[in-house]
Amino acid sequence: MAVKKKAKKSAAKKPAAKKSAKKSVARKSTAKRSVKKIAKKSTARKSAVKKSAKKSAARKTTKKSSRRATSVDRLVIPAVPVGGTRSRVDVTTTPPLRNEVKPATFNNKPKQGASNRVVTIVVIGIALLAIIVWSKSGNSGDDAATPTTPSASATATEEPTATEEPTTPTEPVSAVEAPTAFVALRTADGMNLRWKAPMATDGLTGFNVELKPAGGEWAVVATTGPTELTHAVIRSSSDSWTQFRVSSVYSDGQTASAKIFGLAGQYE
Repeated sequence: MAVKKKAKKSAAKKPAAKKSAKKSVARKSTAKRSVKKIAKKSTARKSAVKKSAKKSAARKTTKKSSRRATSVDRLVIPAVPVGGTRSRVDVTTTPPLRNEVKPATFNNKPKQGASNRVVTIVVIGIALLAIIVWSKSGNSGDDAATPTTPSASATATEEPTATEEPTTPTEPVSAVEAPTAFVALRTADGMNLRWKAPMATDGLTGFNVELKPAGGEWAVVATTGPTELTHAVIRSSSDSWTQFRVSSVYSDGQTASAKIFGLAGQYE
């Protein structure tokens, strides 16, 4: 009995195994079909892309050809004016191959009216030139007949001009000395400056009296002769102070200064 049961179970398992094998075969066939469908779709898409690329290239070529045709159709070449008239040549014919435009031909022959104008202008110019030459020749004959009179400018140039005499250079002084005993004596309104002449008097031309206020510069207030040995200064203010200096001046420009001294107040 046990053997029969096992035989029945094995017999039952075999059809189940057959069913599973059939299912696996069916699955494989469906998978192959799906792969074939996907491959067909991809090839169809590639062919569609190629067709669209070809269409776009054809559109671009047609657009370029249309643009070239319109640009050549619209080309207008201005004509060169001859004899004062102007004209325009409109090229509306179909464009030649390779966008080549045939050059326009013009008639460069001058008109008879222009040549006549040039001839008349030349004749008028010759006539005017003859008139000018004739008038100049007549004026020159009149000028030769009239006597010439001397002008005032000619007489002025004949006057002798004054010439400057050359100056002789001064000889340098060998000995230069400053004045001595330079003092100041009080007066009612200021000071009286006095000094003694130096021993070297050869070439002595005089003396310079100079003042220097506080914070200022030396300034010459008087120039005396070689025999004038005094000079009076006036006191203008009691503020601050003033310095005094006297110098000997010689003919060659040399100077020699005495000792400087200062006084309270401002002097001039």
